[in-house]
Amino acid sequence: MKAPFYQIKQETSQKRKAILVGVEMPHDGSVPMSITLDELEGLATTAHYQPVARLTQRLTAINPKTLLGSGKVEELEQAVRHHTPEVVIFDAELSPGQNRTLENLFKCRVIDRSWLILEIFNDHAKSREAKTQVELARLKYALPRLTRMWGHLSRQRGGIGLRDVGETQIQLDRRLIRNEITKLERKLKQIDKEKKTQRKSRTGIYRVALVGYTNVGKSTLMNRLTGSHTLVEDKLFATLDATIRKIKKNFPYPVLLADTVGLIDKLPHDLVASFKSTLDEVREADLLLKVVDFSHPNYRKQMETVEEVLNELGANEIDSLLVFNKIDQIPDPEILSDGHYDYPEAIFLSCKTGEGIEHLQQGIIRCYENKLIPYTLKLDYAEAPLIQKIRKQAIIVKEDYQDESILLSLRLPPGGKERLDKLLDLKLKRVSL
Repeated sequence: MKAPFYQIKQETSQKRKAILVGVEMPHDGSVPMSITLDELEGLATTAHYQPVARLTQRLTAINPKTLLGSGKVEELEQAVRHHTPEVVIFDAELSPGQNRTLENLFKCRVIDRSWLILEIFNDHAKSREAKTQVELARLKYALPRLTRMWGHLSRQRGGIGLRDVGETQIQLDRRLIRNEITKLERKLKQIDKEKKTQRKSRTGIYRVALVGYTNVGKSTLMNRLTGSHTLVEDKLFATLDATIRKIKKNFPYPVLLADTVGLIDKLPHDLVASFKSTLDEVREADLLLKVVDFSHPNYRKQMETVEEVLNELGANEIDSLLVFNKIDQIPDPEILSDGHYDYPEAIFLSCKTGEGIEHLQQGIIRCYENKLIPYTLKLDYAEAPLIQKIRKQAIIVKEDYQDESILLSLRLPPGGKERLDKLLDLKLKRVSL
C-alpha cells in the first residue's frame, strides 16, 4: 500500500528531481513571476530537490480540476515523461481535488508551495518545540487533503464505540489525525507555559527581536552584535528556534537580542499559528529590528509580507528600527542615496563587512534611553555604599549631596523600580518631569 502523502519525505543528501510550475493568478501581477519562481527554486533546493525544468502560465481563469489550462497540463505531462521527476511543485496552493487529479495524470507526487515549506521546516526542526510545531502544522494542512492518496475507502472497520456500519478507512484516518492534533496542541500549550516562565525571568531587561524575510542576514547580524556564533547558512529557514543572546560588544546597557524564524510570502497560516510560542519573542519585545535584504530586487514586497505577518501577530505597535542589510552587494552608490529618500529613517549596513553596525548600535541605545523613566532616590549618608549597587540597575544623572542626605536623580528602564526595591529593600518615589 502506498504511504499516506501526509508523511513528509525524510531529509536526504541525495538530490531528487523536481519540475517547478509557476502560476500567475488572475488579478495578481504585483510580483514578476520570474522572481517568485526563483524563490520557489530556492525553496526546492533547500528541501534537497534538483529542479530540472520550469514551466509557467498566466491564468485568466482557474480550472477547478487542474488549476492550469488543458494545453499547459499536456505540456507538463510531456515534461514529466521526459524528466521522470519524483515530484512536481506548484508555486500556487492546490485544492485537494486538484492535487488528486494532477497526481493521477502525472503518476508522481504533486505538492504545492505550502507543503514544500513544511518539508523544509521538518528538516530544520531540532528542538522539541520546533518539531512539535511543525508536526501540528503538517497534520492540520493534511487533514482536508487526506482523500487523495487512498484507494481503499470502501473498506469498513467496526469496533467498540463505532457505529454499527463501522468506519471507512478515511474516516478512521481523519479521526486518528484529529486525536493527534489535540495531543500536539496540548503539548504545545505545556511548552508555551515553560517558555513563559523563562521569559518571566527576563522581565525588566530590555528585549530586542530581529524580524524579517528569510535569508536576509538576521543570524549574521546577531553574531555581529553579540559576538556569538549562531548558525549562519546561505539558505532559506536556516533558523527555526528563537535564539537569545546578550548584546555585549561596546554596549553600555543590559540588552537581550532574539533571533526569530524568518518569514516568507505565502507562509502557511497553520505554520504561523503553530509557531505562536516562538513568535512570542516578537510580540513581547521592546524593540523590533526589521531587517531587509536591500540588494534583493523584490525587497519592497518582502517588507510588505513581513508587515502583514506582524499585523497578524499584533506586533505592529511595537517600536522598531528599519535595517537595510547587504549594502556591500549594491554596485551603484547612488541607489543608497535613493533609498535614503524613500526611507529616511532606515539604517544602512553590511553584516559582512561591519559597515553601519555602530550606527545601528547607537539607534538601539537611543530607543533604550527613550524608555528610561526619571526617578529620585533619597539616601542617608550611612547608605552611601549602596550607590555602587544602584549604578548597576540605573543611570545616575545627578548626585546632590545635601546637609543630611544624598538625593539621586535616576533614569530607570522598565521594571527597574521593582529590581531596585528588591535589591535595596527601598521604596522609590517617581518624580514627574
